[in-house]
Amino acid sequence: MYKASLKAMLLSGSFALALPALASTLTVSSPQDPGSWDPVDTFLVNWSSVATNIYDGLTYRAPDLTLQPGLATSWEQLDEGSRIRFHLRENVTFHNGESFNAESVKFTFDRLMGEEGKKGPQRSNYAAIQSVEVIDPLTVDFHLNAPDPVLLTKLAGYGAMIVPPNYIKENGEEFFNTHPVGTGPFKFETYEPKVRIDLSAYENHWGGAPKLDHLNYRFISEPSTAVAELQSGRVDLVIPPTIPIGMISTIEDDPKLDVVTTASPTVFALRFNTRDGITKDERVRKALIYGVDRQAIIDSILGGQAAQISSFQSNISFGNDPDMAPLPYDPNKAMQLLKEAGVKPGTKLQIDIRGNDATFSEVAQAVASYLQIVGINATIKPYETNVLLNDIIPSGKTGAMFQQKWGGWTLDYDNTAYFMYHTGEKWNPYDSDSALDEMLESQRSITDMSKREEILQSIARYTADRALEMPLYSQDAIFGISKKVKDFTPVPDNRLRLNEVYVD
Repeated sequence: MYKASLKAMLLSGSFALALPALASTLTVSSPQDPGSWDPVDTFLVNWSSVATNIYDGLTYRAPDLTLQPGLATSWEQLDEGSRIRFHLRENVTFHNGESFNAESVKFTFDRLMGEEGKKGPQRSNYAAIQSVEVIDPLTVDFHLNAPDPVLLTKLAGYGAMIVPPNYIKENGEEFFNTHPVGTGPFKFETYEPKVRIDLSAYENHWGGAPKLDHLNYRFISEPSTAVAELQSGRVDLVIPPTIPIGMISTIEDDPKLDVVTTASPTVFALRFNTRDGITKDERVRKALIYGVDRQAIIDSILGGQAAQISSFQSNISFGNDPDMAPLPYDPNKAMQLLKEAGVKPGTKLQIDIRGNDATFSEVAQAVASYLQIVGINATIKPYETNVLLNDIIPSGKTGAMFQQKWGGWTLDYDNTAYFMYHTGEKWNPYDSDSALDEMLESQRSITDMSKREEILQSIARYTADRALEMPLYSQDAIFGISKKVKDFTPVPDNRLRLNEVYVD
């Protein structure tokens, strides 16, 4: 009888209902552990690739780049733009069971604009916020020092992610760095620094439960290792900027895998130390730009997965001037300027790069070869990424040139230019230019987008005239993915929200 009943259950399909569903897990290879999961602590894209699934903002920018409601269902600008009222979503809870409400929003921004936020790189991005006022449990007013035309987009990411007041007060800041809690579709499970962070589905998410049961990230800095893990099936998705151009064919030739690419706001440059050495001289900086054939590097090393840039922004950035041409490759002009500046042939120069970026390492080697042609002996010094970003660059300890990669995630040049060029900013350890500071500050208070665009384009031309960096290229976002992964949508800014993805 038992065998007969079992056979009947199998035939009817009712036996399947009696078994627990198989757990669905997506494992992602990320090239960098940001070191802290607190939203106020970092600007790293690899932080956001993970944390976009842990946290929510008041607004949300979808993969098609449209701005949509997040924890705020609606908002309106009042008092000629000096105040924004947000109406908050009901019945939302943090992963620890704490209720989300207007007090959570006020706590988040008081913290961001206070002493804790002062320790990190985020606060100045939200400097337009003077205060947050609780109107009722589901309504808050943002009082602004000045209108900020990009603020609603900024509220969709990074430092603006809403955090739980009671949890942080009870456990402390250090604990929160490594045990994050948000309202997002996935909740924190375990974190092993520099190795992995594991998340699980938050069934009570206001947008519905994710299709995945588990979302795990492994920090794999070596591209060949990440691709090998993808081929073996131990990783399902490899996110940018891991995959070198030269390994695309390796993935494409595997019948189990796909390569997915999309246009990206991410730009690459070699920035100059304008304070010390030969690059203190503007003529030398321009000479170095003239001396490198950037288009040839794009064609030979990047396989067409990039576009040359004339300023430190991509062609999808608001503020980009399509009529602005890069300095051409002109080695004779380069040698003439170097001679005028008194730079002797054989002069040494150091280029600092991220040691885990195989593709850019090739680019840097090509740059060094071009510079040798015009009489500059360039050496390349690789650093562990976190060391370069958190110590060497902010402390002003770089060589004459240093790699700078920037996501420009707001798709607005302000988000790049202010942090690269304004006096005293973390990413600007060398330069101080009052005229440039004035331009950067002036555009932030203008809501007329055509006027803002004019100023941003003027900033791009001004920085190019001063040759503050060697603009190189904007590179496509390249994802390696298992064909078992379904409903995956690549996003330009790499802020992957994976609640709709599943594994077949």
